[in-house]
Amino acid sequence: MRTYKFPVIILLLLVLAGLVACDKDNDGKPVITRLRASSPAPNDSTLTVAGPGQVVVIQGSGFASTTQIFFNGYPTPFNSALLSDNNIIVAIPADMPFASLDPAQLNTVKVVTRNGEVVFSFPVIPPPAILSSASNENAKAGERITIMGNNFFFVEKVIFPGGIAVTTNLGTVAAGTSIEVTVPAGITQAGPLQVVTKFGTGSSVFLFNDFSTGMISNFDDINNFSWGCPVKDDAALFPGNHGKYAHLTQDNIPGNNWDWWNGKRGVITNAKDWLPASEMSNPAANYAMKFDIYVKEAWSTGVLLIGPPPNDTWVYMHRYEPWKNTPNFKTNGWITVTVPLSEFRKKSAGGVDGGGDPASTVGDVIGSINEIAKFMFVNDTGTPIAKLDIAIDNIRVYKIVK
Repeated sequence: MRTYKFPVIILLLLVLAGLVACDKDNDGKPVITRLRASSPAPNDSTLTVAGPGQVVVIQGSGFASTTQIFFNGYPTPFNSALLSDNNIIVAIPADMPFASLDPAQLNTVKVVTRNGEVVFSFPVIPPPAILSSASNENAKAGERITIMGNNFFFVEKVIFPGGIAVTTNLGTVAAGTSIEVTVPAGITQAGPLQVVTKFGTGSSVFLFNDFSTGMISNFDDINNFSWGCPVKDDAALFPGNHGKYAHLTQDNIPGNNWDWWNGKRGVITNAKDWLPASEMSNPAANYAMKFDIYVKEAWSTGVLLIGPPPNDTWVYMHRYEPWKNTPNFKTNGWITVTVPLSEFRKKSAGGVDGGGDPASTVGDVIGSINEIAKFMFVNDTGTPIAKLDIAIDNIRVYKIVK
């Protein structure tokens, strides 16, 4: 019996030692050593910062049993097929709500496995703010405007032309897509707006308080108005106005009525050469017509057609019909409308003006006449309109893409 005792004991000890070694391997907590870019060399060096939407590789060890990943404390989906014990390929969530994140967990990456978790210090920040538009590019001091865009997180201030900064009463939404600000006093210059956040400064392509760049008609010092509706300067009718404006007004417009020239429903300009001939072949989407509008009465049918001069064929037109997205549309004061020239369209197969194929180039819209800005309100539906009451000002065209 003794001849078998030692070998059995030794065998048991060896098996136990192996089990202990396996347990040690499985119980090892994860370790993060660095993050690198997912693209091939030469971009495979260690990252020092990353942002939402970026694909990164978390490197270290102990990742095989990963159950959760967090960036800035925000849960992050991952594909288990894209991880190994030493690497995890993962996209930082593009929809990360920075405004509602726990400040204590900012600039961290956490990996949770069945064997433990690790927290690694690493800056995960959004790019600077993107300013795409403003509700009123020509608002007066004291008026509240909304700036639309992205990455409005941890906003420190909004800077108006002339370096006039606003640091208080800044209202942002959790998604970081808009910010409200009160226009400060003392603005005498024109130029872009800037939004300064904890992560950088973004500047707008659109211009604030600018009554000259690309201006077709502001009905004051640049006045190409030819004929149509009355031109007025009455702040009691449309408060917040900047001098004169075109007033489209008419009561009891019948259904299917196209007689815009007989009423007070048209704006015809004599503007010419508003863009250099060298830009006619440029993409239409890179330019926009802008105008300021004030809609006093609820708008629920009819269309404001914008297009070529009266005697030209109606090739490319734009249909401004905001009531289709906002029933009974009206404005609380002046707003700025931006229409990319690519939204000027041919007649559709069914004969609808502005309902067909879009313009590709600037020249498609302007044509050989190099003339634009004809506004015509028509009722192309069978529903009568009790009252039309709209003001239009500051019709302009300029490049909207840097």
